[in-house]
Amino acid sequence: MDRAHRVIENLNAALRALLAVAGVYLLGEDVSDPYGGAFKATKGLSSAYPERVISTPISENALVGVANGLALQGNTVIVEIMFADFAGLAFDQVLNMTAKSTSMYGARLPMRVLIRLPVGGGRGYGPTHSQSPQKHFLGIPDLRIVEINAYRDTLEVLRAVLETGGPALVVEDKVLYTRRMAGPGPIDELFHAELLAGPLGHTRITMSDNPEELDCLLIAAGGMADRAVEAARRLALESDLLCQVIVPTLLHPFDVEPIAAACDSARIICVAEESTGGGTWGADIAQAIYQRCWPNLQRPIVLAHSDSGVIPAAVHLERNVLIDTQRIVDAVRKGLDG
Repeated sequence: MDRAHRVIENLNAALRALLAVAGVYLLGEDVSDPYGGAFKATKGLSSAYPERVISTPISENALVGVANGLALQGNTVIVEIMFADFAGLAFDQVLNMTAKSTSMYGARLPMRVLIRLPVGGGRGYGPTHSQSPQKHFLGIPDLRIVEINAYRDTLEVLRAVLETGGPALVVEDKVLYTRRMAGPGPIDELFHAELLAGPLGHTRITMSDNPEELDCLLIAAGGMADRAVEAARRLALESDLLCQVIVPTLLHPFDVEPIAAACDSARIICVAEESTGGGTWGADIAQAIYQRCWPNLQRPIVLAHSDSGVIPAAVHLERNVLIDTQRIVDAVRKGLDG
């Protein structure tokens, strides 16, 4: 992984490497050159693999259905949903075919389907192009949810998911695309990133030589990680709180065990996500931590998320709706005072 590369470049290289293997297809709207996808993640790929990188009609339900058929024939298929907001149009295929096909035919079958979802706001795209709807796919049997981040090489993540033989949603926060790859290693003079476990494991960002000694544990995925690190910085400098940030790669099912010691020792745990509240990934994580660490938790787990409502296109109004660093800081301080 080259830290000089932007996240979108790292993603493009990962897709190119996967396509170098026969039987791998990439489907989506406007993914072919010269356009190369709405965010240029597929730039140059159709020129290199014209028979297997295919621009489709504007029908998310249909293109995921085609992906399911190709996968049932033994192929690997990567689907690009142009904006995650449109994933609802493919929900029936994901729920009743993509996930269920691994086990509903009398014998376990591989379903190597990766459905890429560019999520999140912060770019002024308005109500129907800025949402984080991944919570609506939580808990579907045999469907993994992973989120790329700047600390792990995307190719390693995607290969690890494909090795499971099952389907997955691949969440990509749009604000990350133009940012540089960041780790592992030193982030700045205060923070250091360390990879835990394998390619689908968590990344631990610490500000101490003793990572198990801390006041606050922040859990945030993908593009939210930067806001969590900045919140940790402010909490340290303004309130003298020793913080640690956990950046998960595999969102669901979530593995608590690698962070159990940190959960046990932290004065407070905060899970931050850009989704609106209610039935969220953050609530799912909180439940998992309660089940594993209840005897040692010092306070209730705090959830921080965006406001409930549409996301405005006007930048100053969008900023008021979406979760930011200040909202994470406020949630931690309120939790400590409660």
